[in-house]
Amino acid sequence: MVEIFHNIGILAHVDSGKTTLTEQLLFHTGAIRKAGSVDAGTAATDSLAVEKQRGISVRTATAATKWKDTTINIIDTPGHIDFAGEVERALSALDYAVIIVSAVEGVRAHTENILKLLDKAKLPRLIFINKVDRAGSDISRVTDEIQNISSGPLFVMTSTKGEGTDKCEVTALSEEAFIVRATEVLSDISDEAADAFLEDRLLEKDTAERILREKISECRLTPVVTGSAKYSVGIKELIDILVKFMPDSRRRATDTLSGIVFKIEHDKSAGKISYIRLFGGEINTRDEIELTAPDNKHIIVSDAVDIEDKRCIKEKVSQIKKFCAAKSTDAVAVKSGDIAAIYGLSSAKNGFYIGSSINTENLSLVNPFLRVKVTSADSDSMKLPSLAAALSELSDEEPYIDAKWSKGQKEITISTTGKIQLEILSNLLKERYNLEAIFSPPTVIYKETPSKAGIGHASYTMPKPCWAVVEFKIEPMPRGYGVSYHGKLPNDQCFYRYQSHIRTSFTRCLEQGLYGWEVTDFRCTLTGGEHHTIHTHPLDFFVCTPMAFMNGLTVTGTTILEPLLKIRVTAPEDYSGKIFSEIIKMGGEFDTPVSRSGNTNIEAIVPVAASMSFPEKLASITSGKAVLSQNFYDYRECKDTVKHINQRIGVNPLDRSKWILYARGAYNAE
Repeated sequence: MVEIFHNIGILAHVDSGKTTLTEQLLFHTGAIRKAGSVDAGTAATDSLAVEKQRGISVRTATAATKWKDTTINIIDTPGHIDFAGEVERALSALDYAVIIVSAVEGVRAHTENILKLLDKAKLPRLIFINKVDRAGSDISRVTDEIQNISSGPLFVMTSTKGEGTDKCEVTALSEEAFIVRATEVLSDISDEAADAFLEDRLLEKDTAERILREKISECRLTPVVTGSAKYSVGIKELIDILVKFMPDSRRRATDTLSGIVFKIEHDKSAGKISYIRLFGGEINTRDEIELTAPDNKHIIVSDAVDIEDKRCIKEKVSQIKKFCAAKSTDAVAVKSGDIAAIYGLSSAKNGFYIGSSINTENLSLVNPFLRVKVTSADSDSMKLPSLAAALSELSDEEPYIDAKWSKGQKEITISTTGKIQLEILSNLLKERYNLEAIFSPPTVIYKETPSKAGIGHASYTMPKPCWAVVEFKIEPMPRGYGVSYHGKLPNDQCFYRYQSHIRTSFTRCLEQGLYGWEVTDFRCTLTGGEHHTIHTHPLDFFVCTPMAFMNGLTVTGTTILEPLLKIRVTAPEDYSGKIFSEIIKMGGEFDTPVSRSGNTNIEAIVPVAASMSFPEKLASITSGKAVLSQNFYDYRECKDTVKHINQRIGVNPLDRSKWILYARGAYNAE
């Protein structure tokens, strides 16, 4: 008998009750004897000291339980936008998501972004409207808000009595109410249900349940359950609906060994721990498995030679741990559909495939727009290597940190999404590595894009033995396009293996353009290339490609792009004038405000550079009565280029002589 798994992600805006719901799911399925409390620091899935101290989740936590004949793996994700990278990576392991929305506050900006991402990932979801016991709860209004941003109809599968009071009750729909609602809701997305609706007859119960399961699995309908996680209301109803109607691990099953690494941790004694989701096959302790790095999903590739150097890494599994509640226990194997922690995979990184690769979308919730310098708290430069090593390990766990260590300049820099993330990093450095760090004031991460179309060319034929010629056509594209790479030359003109080297080298060229920023929003086509059967060395195209690309940028010129934030402010109406004044000072653009119950809701687009002190100013001008949420929005052209030139790291390929020496290992740039 095939074991059935449900791999669930609990997703929501911060303070919506994710960890509380996870505790209730574990308690009601018998995995733990008592539901823990976030406020008391007793939640089973908040394992880090900083999580218990602050009462927020900063890392995904995996727990497991059993309900009837089904194993349920629960991934509790952080809700704060600064840790959205954890959410992004968890999606690859899920069968579906449970999204929590407060019945009082309603849909928040982060929740809206999550729903868009789930649409892109084609991942089924269920909405849990939480906190229906609180004063101000408005299930009808919140349901309308969710419907307005959902791609398909909602199906509310519970009824609520005593909403907004501590005596509220939630029950599953009666059989009659379920059939009536199913016939009506499904008629918009099912021919079978539409026929029944038009003929003024009701679907049979079994038929309604079958169609409902199908449409949920196809992401054409979203079920909704109401409740209060804090007071254990609606939890049993939620569990029954999850197991009965949501898709299980068989939806994503494969015939061959196939899996993905979705989380990395480090243990002082055991080394690297890789959290994996297995889609097919089985892994046993001491098995040798193949790991493969994913393609760069930020680059669209068509009509080009495949990358040749995507070699598989073979490593032996030394230990397997599976989850029981929020704890892990030794296991001899992990089966298809399950989640486990694997030890011994020293080369594994987030996103690596195990065995056969799987199709995954480029899912992005995170776009770090700030960078800071990191120094030792006691200004001891001798501690910088240790600090760099620690941040490198933390970057392995959270790639968006992107720690860079320049030995020559004795400088460490990291990317960040905000103040909270830096505070957590500081705590982790002290707790895990006994290192105290100081972060500089953040600077904005700009980007650059080609200003016009142009041709880039480079010829590397001296000093022999060497021979490589590369030519690119570079064309600017609209904002948000990203980067695409095209072009495949005849093999006798340029061997395919060398074209593979060109493509690999091209991806590395994007990190620094003319002004030292990442280059984006353009199309690159390989229009020319040439090898020599005697003189060409395998390294030659890695030397030549950056010179050709940078030559192309000197022809096209580049325009600097600045990041923008979308902010949402809810405040008493009396403060709206002062808030608008601050937005105008920042050079922001705002929509018509919406007033409700004495509060004003304001949405605006503002430059990151001008808005870094806005949270403090907002708190000051509203006496702390405003609620602010902000998310990355987009990039736009920046008028003042001179102010935003970034110091290049390493040797510039435009300095031809020095670059060739550097690329051949004859010159140290540090």
